[in-house]
Amino acid sequence: MLTVRMRQGKTTVARLPEAVDYDTASHLGDECKSLIELGCRTLVLDASHVQYLDSSGISMLLMVTRALEEHDGALRIAELSDHYQQVWHVLGLDTMFPIASTVNAALGSPATEPSVDARLDTSSM
Repeated sequence: MLTVRMRQGKTTVARLPEAVDYDTASHLGDECKSLIELGCRTLVLDASHVQYLDSSGISMLLMVTRALEEHDGALRIAELSDHYQQVWHVLGLDTMFPIASTVNAALGSPATEPSVDARLDTSSM
């Protein structure tokens, strides 16, 4: 379900699937909680493949945010489609879940740094 793209220190980048809905949200939340239990404190969720997101998915993101905050961590969302960014804004979610235009922007990486794919650490997966 989640595709871990990078794990480095306390930071993990994971790609969300195409559908984040009633059928998948619970499992995705469990996967995120497992990452947190393994020491992740900054979780960047790459939403570039998300085609469908419902209220179950938003509830899951709230749960993951709370779990990370309990460990002094943070959730960051990257590459959410324009459509869902508009929904985010209308619902006021943009104040809770700021959206980064790219994964590297969510990581705070300058453009000169290698991309997340270039830093993928497959030894820890």
